[in-house]
Amino acid sequence: MAKPKPQRIRDPVHNLIEFNSKQFEHTLWKVIQTSPFQRLRRIRQLGFSEFVFPGATHTRFAHSLGVFHTARQLMSVIEKYVNSHDQQFKDRQAEFALTAALLHDVGHGMFSHAFETLGKEFGWPMAKHEDVSQRLIREGEIAELLDGEFGNGYAANVADIIARGVPNNLYDSVVSSQFDADRLDYMQRDRLMTGVQSSGVDPTWLLANLEVAEVPTGADETSTGSVETLVLGPKAAQAAESYVLALFHLYPNVYLHKTTRGAEVLFQALMRRIVRLHGSGEGEKSGLPLRHPLLRFISEPADLQRALALDDTVFWGALPLLLEADDVEVRRLSLALRERRLTNCIDLRRRVEERLPIKSGERREQHQARTKLVCDEVIGALRELQQHDPDQPARFLLDQYVRNPYKRFQDSKSPLNQILIRLSPDKVTDMADLSPVIAHAEPFSLNRVYIFRDDTDAAGVIENIMRTKIEESAKQ
Repeated sequence: MAKPKPQRIRDPVHNLIEFNSKQFEHTLWKVIQTSPFQRLRRIRQLGFSEFVFPGATHTRFAHSLGVFHTARQLMSVIEKYVNSHDQQFKDRQAEFALTAALLHDVGHGMFSHAFETLGKEFGWPMAKHEDVSQRLIREGEIAELLDGEFGNGYAANVADIIARGVPNNLYDSVVSSQFDADRLDYMQRDRLMTGVQSSGVDPTWLLANLEVAEVPTGADETSTGSVETLVLGPKAAQAAESYVLALFHLYPNVYLHKTTRGAEVLFQALMRRIVRLHGSGEGEKSGLPLRHPLLRFISEPADLQRALALDDTVFWGALPLLLEADDVEVRRLSLALRERRLTNCIDLRRRVEERLPIKSGERREQHQARTKLVCDEVIGALRELQQHDPDQPARFLLDQYVRNPYKRFQDSKSPLNQILIRLSPDKVTDMADLSPVIAHAEPFSLNRVYIFRDDTDAAGVIENIMRTKIEESAKQ
């Protein structure tokens, strides 16, 4: 039997991503050719970001290849350390982790997180990408290939890494941590493809200064347990700080851009309308035939194959049908998306923060807490208004999100999930304890309301509710 040929892929971020002719990487190359993995070509990494950044058309497919490439670089650091300390490199655990890195996003639905939000709202089992990824790895084409090449149980071990969500050992940390292959790839890829000039990272320097160290597993010095984890050398301290801040800045600049989120809430409003019509037996009023993949999934959201039939191209291909719907609301929302006639954004948090009086002796964190409470009450009131008559057209499209720039040990409960800096041979410090900037960085929080441009009264309704809630808060 002829030896398999090595394979190469030209990538805009990593240049060449190579798969050698050995059994492990040759098998992963075959995994890439499977139908579930090829489906990722039809799911864009950044969903609706193309509405703002025309170059942001890269896919989950390209990102997944980049994550594997980066994970392999991280794993080589581990192997070098283990070999230099007369320890046994755990090839099997490394292969489990590298396979998980390649397959970590295989279960994403159309428009990724925008669709996943709908899944949470409606309780759709097959809309959570981690659950779909596990199913695809544990059963079907991918599972048969992995278990056939590497032995029964291999696919289950890979799926377990994704299921845990947090690293269980040094090798897993390459797949899932605050300094993992996923982040290292998408931070570079998304910055490049959107064209934003901020949020740069220095992956070459970070990888060159990456080490392995044994650190305590507890939060205090009395801890008796320890674990080996990736750490950065002292020369990379500034680069590590820049890495955390770069990721934090990508959120307001790219992922949470008001126009991108505006397109997402339009898509979600359209899907809600289709779900409502279908649930009341009027699915055909959406303009879609009952056998359309969207309606078939809504009918059976626990069916894996119906979930896999959905991707970005299915939705965009449905737009001509949706534009001819009998339902006026479906036509309105579809036209807004197709023609990029997006809604106006009201930054509720900024407005409340500016107008909420600071009480005597009130600390910043107390004022921030009151701001959040007022925003929550305003959004709750708007949501209640819409629930009075759900058959009426969507009027207030609501958007809330909170992101911490960095998780401290008390949140992640494991040093395997931390970004650690080695200050001296026997002293390793958490990034947040070393950097006052990161230590004092507040969570990025948004509270937005999107309204249609032709709704002349909507802004006034929001203003009146907001004024009332601010006055109530000031009196308390």
